[in-house]
Amino acid sequence: MMRRRTFLLLGLGATGALVVGWSLVPPRQRLRAKHAADLPDGTVQLNGWLAIAPDGTVTVISPKAEMGQGIHTALAMLVAEELEVPFASVQVVHAPIDTIYGNIAALADGLPLHPDQATSALGRTLHWFTAKTAREIGVLMTGGSSSVRDVWAIAREAGATARMALIAAAAARFGVPPDQCRAERGRVIFGDRSIGYGEIIEEAAAQQPAKVALKDPAGFTIIGRDVPRLDSRAKSVGAPLFGIDLALPGMLQAAVAMPPALGSRPVKFEKNAALALPGVKAVVPLEGSTHGDPPGVAVVAATWWQAKQALAALKIEWSPSPHAALDSAAIQRTLREVAETNDGLPFRKVGNPVEVLQTAAKVIEARYEAPYLAHATMEPMNATVRTEGDSAELWCGSQVPRFARDAVARVLDLDPHQVTLHQSLLGGGFGRRLEVDYVAQAAAVAKALPGTPVQVIWSREDDLRFDMYRPAAASRLEGGLDAKGRIVALTAHSASQSAFRALSKRVGIGITSFGPDRTTAEGIWDQPYEIPALRSAHADVELPVPVGSWRSVGHSHQAFFFESFIDELAHAAQQDPLAFRLSHLREHPRAARVLSLAAERAGWGTALAAGPDGRPRARGVALHWSFGSLVAQVAEVSLDARQGIRVHRVTCAVDCGLAVHPRGIRQQVEGAVLDGLSAALHGEIRIADGRVTTSDFDTYPLLRITEAPVVDVHIVPSTEVPTGMGETALPPVAPAVANALFVLTGQRLRALPLRVAAR
Repeated sequence: MMRRRTFLLLGLGATGALVVGWSLVPPRQRLRAKHAADLPDGTVQLNGWLAIAPDGTVTVISPKAEMGQGIHTALAMLVAEELEVPFASVQVVHAPIDTIYGNIAALADGLPLHPDQATSALGRTLHWFTAKTAREIGVLMTGGSSSVRDVWAIAREAGATARMALIAAAAARFGVPPDQCRAERGRVIFGDRSIGYGEIIEEAAAQQPAKVALKDPAGFTIIGRDVPRLDSRAKSVGAPLFGIDLALPGMLQAAVAMPPALGSRPVKFEKNAALALPGVKAVVPLEGSTHGDPPGVAVVAATWWQAKQALAALKIEWSPSPHAALDSAAIQRTLREVAETNDGLPFRKVGNPVEVLQTAAKVIEARYEAPYLAHATMEPMNATVRTEGDSAELWCGSQVPRFARDAVARVLDLDPHQVTLHQSLLGGGFGRRLEVDYVAQAAAVAKALPGTPVQVIWSREDDLRFDMYRPAAASRLEGGLDAKGRIVALTAHSASQSAFRALSKRVGIGITSFGPDRTTAEGIWDQPYEIPALRSAHADVELPVPVGSWRSVGHSHQAFFFESFIDELAHAAQQDPLAFRLSHLREHPRAARVLSLAAERAGWGTALAAGPDGRPRARGVALHWSFGSLVAQVAEVSLDARQGIRVHRVTCAVDCGLAVHPRGIRQQVEGAVLDGLSAALHGEIRIADGRVTTSDFDTYPLLRITEAPVVDVHIVPSTEVPTGMGETALPPVAPAVANALFVLTGQRLRALPLRVAAR
């Protein structure tokens, strides 16, 4: 029988994109784009994913935003492997907005199915239906650690199809059957004769191979190797790659005064005072929009600094905030109360945990909390828009280019196809650039100056105070142990705002009010531990603080709640935390293997000597399953009287399926660990009197280089389909550190950021 949740999730498929891993449509339909990419002169596009120039240079067409995660390199590796070209001959350009590039992997992850259900009949049906529906929408999106998974099949198929077309074209030149030719290093070879790809691109473009064979993984020469990243040199020499680097002829720059408190609006301001200042060209009042950009006043000037300085001259009078009584303490009280009294919507229910808890040999209860977090991307929000009659151009870095384009069209009252998007690299995303508020704001400012390109740049203070934050959350957990110390029942009830529901309203996805938001509860109900009676539920809370997707989304805090609580149960059972976890993973050998590898490489079970400073150290362990990948971490920590919590080493083991680009995976793990430590040790957005009081790195510190630990990464060899790695190493960091601190101090820290009480 189809349950209500299943039906709603089928409907949720309408928010998604094109399937690339399933054969729902003929290969040619999945490979051929309606819109041509912006390619170098003379280059011939062989399909929607690649083109070749007469000199043999291969241009890979990427629908994925490059924001430091290395997807342009990984995608190029997949294409080059099957195309049989030297990797050094490959470059990457951004794809046009086209339905063939839609991201089905991220959408499929939104289905609230336990990973164990993915291959079940229900799981396969839901994936198929979601993909089938999503194909008509074609949402270009980079997020959810989905990029490699999303292009794994189609990128290789694109390369292989082009290879077969080139072989057919060369065979016709040679006057021999195609099966007597082979492709190698950008050339087609027949006996002692050969011809370069660039010499036959026109003939190859006319070929339509009926059958395409992918390479045997045993013969991979690029996939699985530590090739150099394609963007390393350009970034190293400071090339203008990012939206903030843009410099167009006649371009003006704008700074925006936004409300000092939640819900405030400008009542009046002194326009002429600002216009009288050097360089100032215009003052533009902003109403704000449904895209999340708040009301305010923009100053447009010859330089951004002139515009920023002129904001003070406006002397804006703001309306009182309707949320003046709101502060961080009140928010946490509300979340605690809801978690305590509202059983919420169950995401997974196995057995009858309430009944089992009544007869358990030992019952443990705990309450956990996490604060709002900002994204703090290195490149603050910015976008450039130029309007010209019935058309417009947009320059920005976006994780959702189609939605960004459409937002500009709405603000300017244009058809989306009248807006041309120029995508740039992103100086950090982490979910922040899934939003389109900064793009809509730039369009509103540019609307007042037709014909002139206007670049809106947020200051660091703006970027932190007007973020779409990781939701604050509270959780109530209860676990029961039998006489042998095994978990017999567990309940988890959490409360927070819904990031997906908030984001979908602002971006314009169209699905806002039905179906569960799995991101609120992910990180507990979807874990591999074998617990015979389980209830994991979540209650959505409405609060006026803007929230959105943050690196690893719900996993970022639910992993802290759950893995810390698993550790509590291990100590209550008087068992080694590693052995306790392994005893609950008997049916999940991949998870057990990852956990064992991390423990082995960290020296778990061996005596841990004091550090050079003479201070004792301790280890803590955590395991987490997210975005299809398993990550186990062992943190080695100490306490310093001056610096507080010190994390010296984090040993990581990861199982992410076949490692397409091992160097890129290690980089992602290292970055995620440092990002996770920033959040675990420092991250907290504070609110007082309805105002966000956190406004710069002095009040929102990131991990300093002197605090950074050694990050030791070990990748489990695998031939399975690749799974996500952009976010998966972040969730286990906080619980691993907290669990180590418990061993070291005897204090169980249940709130983030971690703070050890004075002893």
